[in-house]
Amino acid sequence: MRALTFNPGLSLHVVPDPVPTPSEALVQVAAFSLNFGEIAYTSANVRAGHVPGWDAAGVVVQAAADGSGPAAGTRVVTFGWSGAWAEMRAVDTAELAVVPAAVDLGPASALPVAGVTALQALRRLGPVAGRRALVTGASGGVGRFAVQLAARAGARVVASAGSPARAQGLRELGATEIVIGPENLEGRLYGVLDNVGGHQLAQAFYRLEDDGVVMAIGRAAREATVIDFELAGTRSARGRIENFNVTTPFGADLAHLIGLLAAGELDAQIGWRGPWNRAMEAADALLARRVAGKAVLDV
Repeated sequence: MRALTFNPGLSLHVVPDPVPTPSEALVQVAAFSLNFGEIAYTSANVRAGHVPGWDAAGVVVQAAADGSGPAAGTRVVTFGWSGAWAEMRAVDTAELAVVPAAVDLGPASALPVAGVTALQALRRLGPVAGRRALVTGASGGVGRFAVQLAARAGARVVASAGSPARAQGLRELGATEIVIGPENLEGRLYGVLDNVGGHQLAQAFYRLEDDGVVMAIGRAAREATVIDFELAGTRSARGRIENFNVTTPFGADLAHLIGLLAAGELDAQIGWRGPWNRAMEAADALLARRVAGKAVLDV
């Protein structure tokens, strides 16, 4: 089969077909999405023939041998820490969800890491109805899902973006306030979904109300976070930062997000879409912050 590999750039190569374990379904990939983390933090020592990629959607061509999961011919969205950027993918049946016929597999492929991360991080914040919640990096993949899901949960969402151009469309997704960097934010916050790290995480922490929480999700700024815990008058009495990591299996959360997508209650926010032979173009655009939301490649 053909697959995208780093060799050393991102290009198509022929690699062996995946061999599924008894609990894995074999999926013919129709589309996959790119995530900032899987490109920006790629190891320089990737082994030859390794197929990267976390998110993919397609059609089951071979059901799992143990009887779990959907039958052959079922449209699915899938997650795994590798193997998505290929014509075929073997995926554990606990890490997939069925995609209704009316849902485009391209937007479905955008859901796994970005959508589930936003969903789980928001869940960790606890009840947010009527409370003020900040999303940093709101124009990115995780950020645009987080704005929508927090608004659906009743939060008063403050969306922080890097520029007015990057902030376009965030009010339509449910943001009640938009700021260009949290240093320009006034007032206190109950919760923060931080996708940026660095000084933005510090600025968000200083604005927490008592018992407020920062979910440290991502490090898009690629800079260290320095916090002055003794800075007078700017921090809450008991605010905290929690290191957030998404947890598996994804199946149930993917099914929930697919349901919202199918009902028109969630927008996958595809900012770039094209054939997979343009993968380097998509990756460069994502790293350069020229993509609002998700980049999707059709196989």
